[in-house]
Amino acid sequence: MSIVEKTLLGSLMKAEYLLKDTVIQPEHLESTLHKEIMHRMLELTQAGKQIDLITFSTVPNLESLGGMSYLSELLSYGDIAKFNGTEKLILDLWKEREKRSILTIAAMNDWEIEKVMTQLDKINQVKMEDYTSLLEALAGIYEAPWEDPKRMNSATTGIKGLDEVTGGFHCGEVTILAARPSMGKTDVMLHFAKMSRWAGFLPLIFSLEMPEKLITSRLMASTGGFNRGKMRDPKRMLSQKQKNRWSDVIGDLAETNIQIFDGAGQTIAEMRAKTRKMINQFPNKKPILFIDYLTLIQSNQFYGGNSHSQVTEISKSLKTMAKDFDCPVICLAQLNRSVESRAFKKPMMSDIRESGSVEQDADVILFLYREKYYDKESDNPSLEILVSKNRYGPVGSVFVTYSEHTGKIEDQ
Repeated sequence: MSIVEKTLLGSLMKAEYLLKDTVIQPEHLESTLHKEIMHRMLELTQAGKQIDLITFSTVPNLESLGGMSYLSELLSYGDIAKFNGTEKLILDLWKEREKRSILTIAAMNDWEIEKVMTQLDKINQVKMEDYTSLLEALAGIYEAPWEDPKRMNSATTGIKGLDEVTGGFHCGEVTILAARPSMGKTDVMLHFAKMSRWAGFLPLIFSLEMPEKLITSRLMASTGGFNRGKMRDPKRMLSQKQKNRWSDVIGDLAETNIQIFDGAGQTIAEMRAKTRKMINQFPNKKPILFIDYLTLIQSNQFYGGNSHSQVTEISKSLKTMAKDFDCPVICLAQLNRSVESRAFKKPMMSDIRESGSVEQDADVILFLYREKYYDKESDNPSLEILVSKNRYGPVGSVFVTYSEHTGKIEDQ
């Protein structure tokens, strides 16, 4: 019999209040006998009875629990001081058994990789390592007034004014970048992706709408200042001067180490699996995730066609993903048509499709607005980035210069 399971059960008998607090359930134990003993403990507690040896002596069929001698032996293993460590050991052993079981069943039934990853993720949701005492947390910031900020905690947006307002993109946080179609969302996202490399991040782009070739073309255009129209036929339409710069632009972009996943209808589980693979492939780089865009993410459930429920599930999953990988997640979102019918065109929270859960789960919400988008005669090249939600800082507007011909973003 497992000594660690004996220690757990003995500790529960010594201090029965632990039974109400523990995350361990009978199913987490390997021994059938120990599962049965823990089930009996739960029944006795629910009946308002003690779970000591005296109470056990009155239980029918005591021999099926090993008899009084075995229960006395369990009590001798009890160690309340080491209870937390005992719980963690049992959870780790249970996860290993479950992992092997899932992989065996998956192989026998030829499961798709997405289903395998979803089941493995469910195992990891049972955890105890998310505990930090305030004393430990304070020790971690003790030297903060005399130290430079750790750069890996945030990635620059590449826009000076936006960095001042938001402090860049922070690990564990979700940023929603929302605008009407053709306002410049993808160009702003690609600017963020390129610039995040300066903070040492590994940009991962999940492009659910635009194919990789178009993303690459846009990156070339914005980095080299090439007109996007000419990028359709570079041989005939680019000038000799531009062609001479071509290899330098490719060299600059190659340094960003951006990874592009352009499969349509990707799920959160698929993105998690791909992110995990990239983390293993680039162990010294912190990922920063860019997703284009929210309502194109495939939900795990149909919810009877209820789009609000689907977006709620996805929105919460984005937050979980940011926390689990301890990285920034930037997700693009479309605005509904109501903004077009107003005299005042600047976006508001309610303009985000299925906005309720997005407003709640996002740490930062950015909107884009261009005067030229609505007034074709305007020659104003400004793009306004409205910081409408900033969980840990101020809100406001930041203005950049935007070229709709090349997609280039520059500070004003």
